[in-house]
Amino acid sequence: VVSVEKHPNADKLKLPTVDYGQGRTKKMVTGAPNLNVGDAGQKVILALAGSVLYDGHATPKKLSELKPGKIRGEPSDAMVCSSFELGIDDEHEGIILLEEDAPVGAALVDFMGDVVLELEVTPNLARALSLIGTAREVAALTGQTLKLPPHTTPSQPSPDAGGGQEGRVNVIIEDPKLSSRYAAALLQGVKIGPSPGWMQRRLTYAGMRPINNVVDITNYVMLEWGQPLHAFDHDKLAARAGGKAPTITVRPARAGEAMKTLDGVNRTLTPDVLVIADEAGPIALAGVMGGAETEVSKTTTNVLLESANFDFLNIRRTIKTLNLPSEASMRFSRGIHPELVMPAAQRAAELMRQHAGAVVCKGIVDVYPAPASPQVIELKMSEVRRLLGMDFPIEEATRILTALEFQVERHGSDVLRVTAPPHRLDIQEGPADLIEDLARLYGYDRLPATLLADRLPPQTGNPALEFEERVRDLLTGAGLQETINYALTTPEREALLGVQQAEYVRLLNPISSERSVMRQSVLTSVLDAAAANLRHTADVRLFEIGHVYVSRANAKLPDEPRRLAVVLCGRRAPDFWGETDKAPAPLDFFDFKGVVEALVGGLHLPAPSYRRSSTPCLHPGKAAELLADGRVIGYFGELHPKIAESFDMAGRQVLASEFDLEALQATTPARHGYTAIPRFPAALRDVAVIVPEATPADQVEAEIRAGGGDLLRGVRLFDLYHGDSIAAGAKSLAYALTYQADDRTLTDKEVDRAHKKIQERLRHVLQARIRGEDQ
Repeated sequence: VVSVEKHPNADKLKLPTVDYGQGRTKKMVTGAPNLNVGDAGQKVILALAGSVLYDGHATPKKLSELKPGKIRGEPSDAMVCSSFELGIDDEHEGIILLEEDAPVGAALVDFMGDVVLELEVTPNLARALSLIGTAREVAALTGQTLKLPPHTTPSQPSPDAGGGQEGRVNVIIEDPKLSSRYAAALLQGVKIGPSPGWMQRRLTYAGMRPINNVVDITNYVMLEWGQPLHAFDHDKLAARAGGKAPTITVRPARAGEAMKTLDGVNRTLTPDVLVIADEAGPIALAGVMGGAETEVSKTTTNVLLESANFDFLNIRRTIKTLNLPSEASMRFSRGIHPELVMPAAQRAAELMRQHAGAVVCKGIVDVYPAPASPQVIELKMSEVRRLLGMDFPIEEATRILTALEFQVERHGSDVLRVTAPPHRLDIQEGPADLIEDLARLYGYDRLPATLLADRLPPQTGNPALEFEERVRDLLTGAGLQETINYALTTPEREALLGVQQAEYVRLLNPISSERSVMRQSVLTSVLDAAAANLRHTADVRLFEIGHVYVSRANAKLPDEPRRLAVVLCGRRAPDFWGETDKAPAPLDFFDFKGVVEALVGGLHLPAPSYRRSSTPCLHPGKAAELLADGRVIGYFGELHPKIAESFDMAGRQVLASEFDLEALQATTPARHGYTAIPRFPAALRDVAVIVPEATPADQVEAEIRAGGGDLLRGVRLFDLYHGDSIAAGAKSLAYALTYQADDRTLTDKEVDRAHKKIQERLRHVLQARIRGEDQ
């Protein structure tokens, strides 16, 4: 800027003249508030006519070409640019003022152009959440030397552990487990203003909005070192302390305390939230966000700089409790070593001295009650060989670990004594952590492919898991799909089934009110899944195998038996193009029983039987229990209409079941006999039996089998009849019987004899009548 003149026709406009190299000058009109009449020497960004910029007056944001014209009577064919007009950010209150060494006449892309690398830092690499952390990894990978920015060597804690800088501030840590270290630096004579252009650009490229020099420096050092900082207005703290030296206390919030954070929100605090407090109350949420009452403002002249270390688990709880994530809390919640506190504080203090005119008071307060001990690990090269499958040279291991800033001492030909640097909080599991770094820097692609050299672990069977897999195979083979649901629910949800449950296992810290207890029924979960699926499809065939949790009297832990739940709803078969005039039949109880029989048959369950069930959640008369060896395995049937309505499936015919998987496994034989394919033909006979209406069909079948002896190989019910020839209160059941022998072809006499025994047994035991013979 050569000069700035007053606009003759507008009070808020100015006429700057700029030199843009090679003796060329340009005069234009601007309304920038940070360029004033009489100014000269500032370095600015100039756009000439024809440039394409963002229009600062257009809504929504759009690009437009800069054209020559007159503004309030003065010609203007150029523009000094703000960051908004250049598309850097949304700030257009003032133009960009570059640093003094910016070259006049240089293309902006040559001066400001940069490459921004966006890194996705995985949770196990929290040490890379800073420029230095990332550079340290790159240096080790490429064999270069890491160059740290200027900072003072970390000092030891103050002997008085809480004394002030010449009595201007005191620090108290109530619980070192929640805050292991707290440093406070006092900076006087601070001049609040914009931070240097290079710093603003770097912050912007990193996704942070420049605010002022003090706040920008704390953010810059956080991005540089990975240690979050916070700046308080010291005069505001002193005023809250009645003019005395403020005492900063790191403590849990007290019940009922509240504070207004920097985002303008009033927050009610709980005792699990760690706060920074003074005599008057909380002034910051430790490791998360500062408070509005003590924030740095345009009038700030004295700054108290905080650099501290907080327990990462407590920070995570605070984030969850207040739903308040931040750049600082993201770093603290992954763990930061307390040794970073002083380098970051000293680096920030030096930057504030350079760019905010601050005078740094001597004697930074450093409260560090229990300095952390370094992690020392003994690394045997034989263990490296065992895990990596190669002879790893001890010299190469020393080189790699040294490049990663580990301290390495060699003991003999096979052992390294390794001390982890402060930034490696992830070194917790001993040699395996170090070997992981050796493999990573050596190169996974260079590790040779080798056969397993270690001993094979013993292989033992898992009968419970193997049985579950058998059940899964059978049900998926029957056309069902497995679903996996939360094992958490509410007592009210399970009460919809109408079954009285035992005392629930309750969660101390539930993730939501809808998941407050451990379930006692898998069926509830599958019904919810079925209802959700039926909103999008006409048919569901679902099952789940999972644990339920039942409290035991005088026991610390509950029982966790396994259950199998099945839910069917929808059409018996898909729509058929040849029967468009027919509505597809819905699945019914007997379809469901067929699925149960397929499961029972596939498991070779011995002597399965069925009887009516009075389970409250099932439709009366359309419910049954499965038994094996006289033991109840579970229930199945049509869901009661009211229960279906409770689960948002009103008007649908829903089939549901729940089986005790432990009982099912206990009654399933581990092995079953092999039956050879018959070599001789079978003989077929039918028998129609008239019995009282209340007589179960399986009872009739049992008597048929008992009377048929070894020659009877198959019994199948194929007809149920009520008609004029059948008396009231009775029914006719027709069975197809298969007779066969393993060693011969049966004669008609043998078949007739066996068939007659069956008829006689039915007459004698059930007082049945044989249709066609006893009528």
